[in-house]
Amino acid sequence: MDDDEFYLSIVADILKNNYEVYTAKSGKDAMGYLHNGVVPDLILLDILMPDLDGWEIFIRIRAMNSLQDVPIVFLTPIVESAEVKHAQELGAVDYITKPYKIDGLLNRIEKILVK
Repeated sequence: MDDDEFYLSIVADILKNNYEVYTAKSGKDAMGYLHNGVVPDLILLDILMPDLDGWEIFIRIRAMNSLQDVPIVFLTPIVESAEVKHAQELGAVDYITKPYKIDGLLNRIEKILVK
């Protein structure tokens, strides 16, 4: 879930080779997928989203019984330590800042999914 079409497209293209990928440009779009029964193995979530920010989406996802155990990774341009700490306190499994190296992103996702 990312409102930046450039990053959304890059991540989707990278992941489509190995995973089934759903993309959303807004919090409402993302929640629409999830309310319609999509249960992903992993959620990549930007903090800066239109209509619902990533923090609010995270909280709403965790309130859904079917998604409580889905790992959530923040993938965002925000590098402030307070934001990283907040993500950890909420229970995010990782916090990756943009720009990122493709190999590094793939490795981190693979490590999360094999746990």
